[in-house]
Amino acid sequence: MRDLTFAVEGAQVVPFAAVPTLAFHLHVKSAASSAPIESIALRCQIQIEAQRRHYEPLEKQALRDLFGEPERWSQTLRPFLWTHANVTVPQFSGSILVDLPVACSFDFNVAATKYFHALEAEEVPLLLQFSGTVFFAGPDNAMQVAQIGWDKESRFRLPAKVWREMMDSYYPNSAWLRLRRDVFDRLQEYKRSKGLATWEQAIDELLPAARKAVS
Repeated sequence: MRDLTFAVEGAQVVPFAAVPTLAFHLHVKSAASSAPIESIALRCQIQIEAQRRHYEPLEKQALRDLFGEPERWSQTLRPFLWTHANVTVPQFSGSILVDLPVACSFDFNVAATKYFHALEAEEVPLLLQFSGTVFFAGPDNAMQVAQIGWDKESRFRLPAKVWREMMDSYYPNSAWLRLRRDVFDRLQEYKRSKGLATWEQAIDELLPAARKAVS
């Protein structure tokens, strides 16, 4: 089995993808630099290590929905899964730089979306764990196959502004909120009965009554 190492060297927004997507610039290195790796079917699991950064007061307030009151964060602030990603690494000798595409959700029912949206600045500490299948030629040039264990990891601090720039690019001045079907039907009926042109107008009309109910 070839000894492989993985390191993320940066990330940028992928323009015009079907869904909001980040490209993580992944440096893959093989310890046996003389013999080529034919290809790697690489899988990646990405976790957000929420406990590995400082939070400003406004961020703490926005994250109460995820982690509870800040006084309890010593017990509730834990790493959590963001997403999975896959990429096929082409033939290389020694090392190669490839883009790992990571599709991102803007659904505010998803924990990672709530987390990213709550951050004002600084960086998001990520842990990328790799597995997959390596194809390479053995000493007799016969094709060999080996598995990558989940112990292969790389940490990367993603600038929070990169995620915001991506969502501003794909959904300018917008946000996505999934509703239960019966709630949506009632909201649609309210919009229709009031003769309102947009969903924003319907919600704007309902918000003052909602504020009075909680005040």
